[in-house]
Amino acid sequence: MPSLNEQANLSLKRTVIVAIFAAVAVVLSLIEASIPVNMGVPGAKLGLANIMVLTCLYFLRGRDALMVVILKTLLSSFMLGTFSSLLFSISGALLSFLAMWGLLSFGRENFSMVSVSIVGGISHNIGQLGAAAVYLKTTKIMSYLPVLLIAGVLTGIAVGLAVRYLIPSLSKLSLFEGFLTKSVQN
Repeated sequence: MPSLNEQANLSLKRTVIVAIFAAVAVVLSLIEASIPVNMGVPGAKLGLANIMVLTCLYFLRGRDALMVVILKTLLSSFMLGTFSSLLFSISGALLSFLAMWGLLSFGRENFSMVSVSIVGGISHNIGQLGAAAVYLKTTKIMSYLPVLLIAGVLTGIAVGLAVRYLIPSLSKLSLFEGFLTKSVQN
């Protein structure tokens, strides 16, 4: 059983990692907002900040990744958007988080990082469309669903590949020592 001092150190390291991941996620959101990418569908984005959310899910507990999601979404929305963009973003981010966390809870060894990321990308888009349908009081917005599903798959692949390369690099840093499970290291 770890000593009280070891538990305090682990808790502090976890808090530092969450803060770093949230800060990097916000910076990635700001960078993404400055890239003029037109996917042809309102609300479709690259989802670069989700690299940090998925990475956090592999290193830390679900509640730590949820904190990254909430911090990233609130801070990015306050810097870049309006109330409606916050509503759409938080809906997509929470559904995406729940879907990815759910898959990983069933067994990290059963799903690749890319497949978890694809499910996250698709879920994010479904969450945003659902919030938009409620906010706008129309289901006509669901006509964007096929295109957003394709966008979710493509961005999910990109984010999953980025995480596949990021995790081994981060796991070499002493800050991350003891956090990564063996099933991800192999």
